[in-house]
Amino acid sequence: MTDTSAAVVTRDDPRYPALVEGYNHRFVGRPEQIRLARDAADVRAAVQEAVDSGRRVAVRSGGHCFEDFTAHPDVRVLIDLSALDHVGHDPGRDAFVVEPGAQLDHVYRTLHDGWGVTIPAGTCFEVAAGGHIAAGGYGPLSRRDGLVVDHLAAVEAVVVGADGQARVVVGTRDPDDPHHDLWWAHTGGGGGSFGVVTKYWLRTPGTPDADPARQLPRAPRAVLRRDTMWSWDAVSEADFRTLLRNYCTWYEENSKPGAPATALWSNLIITHRSGTMFILTSVIPDDAPDAAEILRAHTEAVTSGIQAAPMSATTETTETAENAETAETVPWLDTWLPSYSWPSDPAGRYKNKAGYLRRGFSDAQIAAIYRHLSSTDYDNPMGCLVVTGFGGQVGAVAPDATAVAQRDCILKASYSTGCWTDPADDERHLAWVRAYYRDVYAHSGGVPVPDAINDGSYIGYPDTDLADPEWNHSGSDWSALYFKDNYPRLQRAKQAYDPLDVFRHGLSVRLP
Repeated sequence: MTDTSAAVVTRDDPRYPALVEGYNHRFVGRPEQIRLARDAADVRAAVQEAVDSGRRVAVRSGGHCFEDFTAHPDVRVLIDLSALDHVGHDPGRDAFVVEPGAQLDHVYRTLHDGWGVTIPAGTCFEVAAGGHIAAGGYGPLSRRDGLVVDHLAAVEAVVVGADGQARVVVGTRDPDDPHHDLWWAHTGGGGGSFGVVTKYWLRTPGTPDADPARQLPRAPRAVLRRDTMWSWDAVSEADFRTLLRNYCTWYEENSKPGAPATALWSNLIITHRSGTMFILTSVIPDDAPDAAEILRAHTEAVTSGIQAAPMSATTETTETAENAETAETVPWLDTWLPSYSWPSDPAGRYKNKAGYLRRGFSDAQIAAIYRHLSSTDYDNPMGCLVVTGFGGQVGAVAPDATAVAQRDCILKASYSTGCWTDPADDERHLAWVRAYYRDVYAHSGGVPVPDAINDGSYIGYPDTDLADPEWNHSGSDWSALYFKDNYPRLQRAKQAYDPLDVFRHGLSVRLP
């Protein structure tokens, strides 16, 4: 039996305070012990001990959960996967292996430096692969390359059977695999519902055997990037409406799979008026056909009709290290992705909400967004709307091929307080963002019920308010907002791999 005694941290251990802290300091747990797992055997032993002793268990890879899923007061054993951070190519499976504790920065750099490949994952480098991939995984390359789970070949997880015995199981995307549903459940079903992921294997379908450099998407050689900013002081309500409508319209017209402009990704951040700023960031790999023209046309379309002059509009070109003869040539990873990383405040408190968009916001929704972001009775420079590019190759996959059902969406919207640090301010910030979100979706009971414009929400940005009748008046269950028609299959996977409901939290898949 594996000796795990050295990997147990209890409340009297000096490491304990740091280990219970996560991204969102609204929730800091007090588990009896933290198990610092080093491999799947450690995880299996920790899970088995928790089951045998009747103690509730939770699992954390990077600690960036928006809610209390790993810090709930009832959690007695926290399994920390941060030491499971290997990234490499597994010749046995002829696929790339990524362990759940690997932070995205480590994943990107290892894949890029070793093989020149990448995955279409997110922009926050401190996020670990575990929960990110389980939720579907998306980022600046998703319009070009789809979701991370579109490249997921297999998953290894510790699960618990009806007999109460923990075991290690591997499920693959092979439809004839008896554990195929375990793989499918981890292609967007979220973390903490089925077991503990200890390995992901990644390889793009249809790629050649024994050629790692061709088994995942190629990393961009370089990118063209443009940042355009406006001051709230110069932006009228008419400009606000025009900017948001233009931005959404461009995505309506440029998000079909395979369209040339799907190489471009952009992010529009509009802070609360007290934050003073509108920021449009657009990037495109410089080797994409007509990259410069696509970037120019995107900026022109988004800014058309806006009377306010931008504070800045800069374009940068970055190149690979091989061409770095001058100071202007900088490796891709040093200039593109880190520019968007949003490191967590060491004591930050957060509330974030989200929604998928199948087309642009309605006029009523834009009016609600403007009303809350321009309000003078609330002062928070971190409060914001973030509208992020989606669509493209994401839409080339059927909605039931993975657990991610929202395949024809063109944008993701996030409604956030940003962060604050004083617990005394909790109610003020929570009240604002809840009213803001409720009013944007007032037509459908305060939540993004799937319709012609909206399409539910992203389980990677969990929001327990969607399961609270005080805030969800729609008549649609939270599960339909996150998983749509895929939920019954997720429930069947839950029944097969976690029939005792060992792995549960506020938005975990329920037993049928």
